[in-house]
Amino acid sequence: MENTQSIRAAIIGAGPRGTSVLERLLAHAAARNSSAGRALRLHIDVVDPYPAGPGHVWQPGQSRLYLMNTQSFYPTLVPQDPSLPAPLAGTSFDQWRVRQLHHPLPSLSEDERAELAVLGPNDFPSRALYGRYLRSTLEEVLAKAPDGVTIDFHETSAVSVRPAGDGMYDVGLATGGLLRTGSVVLALGHIPSRLNPEQRELQAAAEQLGLLYLPPAVPADVDWSRVPAGEPVLVRGMGLNFFDTVVALTEGRGGKFVPNGGRLEYEPSGQEPLIIAASRRGTPYRAKAATEGYYPASVSLRYLTEDALDRFRTAGIKPGFDHDLWPLLQRDTLWAYYSTLVRSQPGAVPDRAAFLAALEEGLHPHTHSAGNWEDSVESVLAIHVGPRHRLDLAGLATPLAGRSFASRAEHDAAVVEYLLDDARRSAMGEDDPLKMAIGALHHGRAVLKTAVADGGITDESWVAGLRGWFESFVEGLASGPPALRSEQLAALARAGVVSFVGPDPKFGVDRRNRVFTAASPWVDGPPATAATMVEALAPGNRVSANASPLLGQLLADGAVRPKLMMTTEGVPVQSTGLDVVPHPYRPVAANGAVSKGLYVLGLQLSSAQWGTAIAAEAVPRKGPVYRSGQRTLRDADEIAAAILASGPRRVPIRH
Repeated sequence: MENTQSIRAAIIGAGPRGTSVLERLLAHAAARNSSAGRALRLHIDVVDPYPAGPGHVWQPGQSRLYLMNTQSFYPTLVPQDPSLPAPLAGTSFDQWRVRQLHHPLPSLSEDERAELAVLGPNDFPSRALYGRYLRSTLEEVLAKAPDGVTIDFHETSAVSVRPAGDGMYDVGLATGGLLRTGSVVLALGHIPSRLNPEQRELQAAAEQLGLLYLPPAVPADVDWSRVPAGEPVLVRGMGLNFFDTVVALTEGRGGKFVPNGGRLEYEPSGQEPLIIAASRRGTPYRAKAATEGYYPASVSLRYLTEDALDRFRTAGIKPGFDHDLWPLLQRDTLWAYYSTLVRSQPGAVPDRAAFLAALEEGLHPHTHSAGNWEDSVESVLAIHVGPRHRLDLAGLATPLAGRSFASRAEHDAAVVEYLLDDARRSAMGEDDPLKMAIGALHHGRAVLKTAVADGGITDESWVAGLRGWFESFVEGLASGPPALRSEQLAALARAGVVSFVGPDPKFGVDRRNRVFTAASPWVDGPPATAATMVEALAPGNRVSANASPLLGQLLADGAVRPKLMMTTEGVPVQSTGLDVVPHPYRPVAANGAVSKGLYVLGLQLSSAQWGTAIAAEAVPRKGPVYRSGQRTLRDADEIAAAILASGPRRVPIRH
């Protein structure tokens, strides 16, 4: 054993966020070497049971049927911010995609080449191909690693992180090894989660009665062959994981979608189950509109702007969501809808100029008190816009609200009508008023992320407003799949492969008949029954309910703690993420102390940031560049800078 002086860091989690920290450490080290004229000594340990770059979720070997939720032009692993040290290598995903068309990597598989050949900037890549990009980018970066930097990858799990004295940490590995390091980055990503009480009851009933219950999971981790063909399967949840579930059980079993007279038809393989889907809304997420960019170009925010956030900050105000921020975004959404309406449907409003002038006056934040601006806008709409063309903003996410159905077949027909109408509106892109109202909400999310992360919002409004109602509302509108998925689902319903339970479903177990049950109070008829049930949900992102040995150890030792927030009644509520201090984000221990060499990045920041599951956004070709777009990469950069600023330590090295 010998002693050597160097900076040592461990990154736990080698998915996109952990890889971003690694990339930033190398970029900073190269910049420091260049300015100092001598090599910095830096050793990095990267710990993850999955191969680095793609990590768990983005493995290149998974089914190519699983699509990303964003188009090719959106994601990037490397920053495009000139104020940060320049990347040593790598590009955005779309730039990588174009490069592969002209100079493909020899290691690309035939499937990857085939997907790249037909993939455009506005298309939705497979998760497998994005994982290939992540791996390729990491390889490019590692090939340019500066002198003095060494990196060890440990394809195992970290099971503990404990102080080792003198500001050092010991990272325990599942293999029994121990890494001593000066800094630890927790980039854990999606971690296992304990089931909630209802899910535990369903799982226990399945074990007792010989049923099949598949709990929340990453879709690529599920053994779909366990779901029997030709038999009913209850599927709870109609968000993004739902579409992965459906495609795995249909196309994944040999079925085909065939164009026929302007619409899709589904040709079954005979190996499909009968999918019976249920969610609180009774309908899937709305599909994304066909636009040339991530944000519709015809929509720009006038009220909820980053300048407005700066005014709150300058005035020393920590805004509330319902009182301060939502009224601004609500105005933007109304303006986006009605300005698109008069542009795309000239006959909808007789006197367009007078209407827009009156609407603008009614929407102006300083014209009316917070209590009556909506009444003023309603008066304008009553004069100029007929009921058929009005925007029901609250009803956008619950299109079947208030309707009752005499049978499941009647409800199925209503869902198919909704799916086809939504796909039609998506195809209209920036000419559809409803999709542009959603576009304004989409713009607004980017500004809200900045509001939360930079200045913060009040605890009360975080609990009751942003996370209490707005998050689920906007997710169902602005985070949907490509429109093709809606058309496919409609085809599957027409083919009798998929049916729907109805809104507000109640799940249970019929022990006498040994089946799961699901019924909606809005749909008459007997409950849907099945011997198989799938939770089409991601594992819960709540640190207090985690099933990760590492996070469990950190919580048990008091090295980290969940964030507590106060409700309007003054009651403390445990939030989903860790308690952290910025910047960079470092966890607060149970005794209130802040660990200097411990850092957090990604999903476990869900109490300090909003929208932590969304990847970094490449700088758009046109349109606004929001501060939140590359926030994850700036967070990674701040962590890298802090690690290198900590200076070298004398560390025992075992040979």
